Amino acid sequence: MFDENERLAIQEAHWLIKEFGAEAPLYAAMKAEKAIEQKDFGRCARWKRILEILADSHAVKSASSKY
Repeated sequence: MFDENERLAIQEAHWLIKEFGAEAPLYAAMKAEKAIEQKDFGRCARWKRILEILADSHAVKSASSKY
């Protein structure tokens, strides 16, 4: 079972894929960088988690498209 933060991160990652497609990780990375510049490390951690979800999602899609 996911906690609320994890559920929101997954939801945000799926929205980014829908909205930006292959550019979703770039958008999330820019948001994480902006959070670091503003010294908002909680928000940075959230965007880092979204990047991890996007990477996992991409790996799953790549593997499934090969078969």
